[in-house]
Amino acid sequence: MTINNYQGKKFIDGSSIYVDDNLTVEQALQININNKPFSITMRTPGNDEELIRGLLYSEDIYRSAKNLNIKLIENEEKSITEAALNIDESLLKSGYLNSRSFLSAASCGICGKTELDEIDTSCQVKDDNAIDVTLLQEMFHQMKDGQPTFKKSGGSHAAAAFTIKGELLSIREDIGRHNAVDKVIGHLINKNDLNNAKCLTVSGRISYEIISKAFAAKIPILAAVSAPSSLAVDFAKELGITLLGFCRENKATCYANPQRII
Repeated sequence: MTINNYQGKKFIDGSSIYVDDNLTVEQALQININNKPFSITMRTPGNDEELIRGLLYSEDIYRSAKNLNIKLIENEEKSITEAALNIDESLLKSGYLNSRSFLSAASCGICGKTELDEIDTSCQVKDDNAIDVTLLQEMFHQMKDGQPTFKKSGGSHAAAAFTIKGELLSIREDIGRHNAVDKVIGHLINKNDLNNAKCLTVSGRISYEIISKAFAAKIPILAAVSAPSSLAVDFAKELGITLLGFCRENKATCYANPQRII
């Protein structure tokens, strides 16, 4: 199944209601070549064999016309799919030497729980600051105003960091959402202002990578214009990040740790 239903707390014009939303599933796929871990990539489950074949080809790892025998194993305990491949080493090309691992955030075990009140874990961001939900619209307006590249090209993403009172600390653009977040964090580090960042806004959707970056920077509140993935919500719950999606038109839906929203 490519979607899961998650409970959220939706804020509309000063009031709030609980809602159930369908979120796109994001799960880890670990590729093992000749009994050795090669790469972990995040994807929405489905057509995994095609994904693996295309990835190995595009990254110059395996380009032989010979079909691959791919064995998929579901590791339900770790919420990960493992793909086992046996490939003649003489057919492995130069890209094989550049193995990758994208799953870098430390968590307590990827909860997969869909209710807002089910998480009780110790490995979380400890920050009791709360933000007025009415500030979100102004924060997104400030981020939009600070996107000259997007205004000219329509092809870039943005990230911005704010204080708990909604004061802008940094805004950066990049073609990739993750790169824009990295630029903001780097800017704050360079000016010794990271501790004042309490809310991070991003354009587009939120995947687990952005949650992991907010956690690394100890920014407790993360808000996006569009939807989070299922794994983003799981990570946010376990890591103590307050996660909001669909922040537009005076609306916002909180999927994790709503105690920081006034």
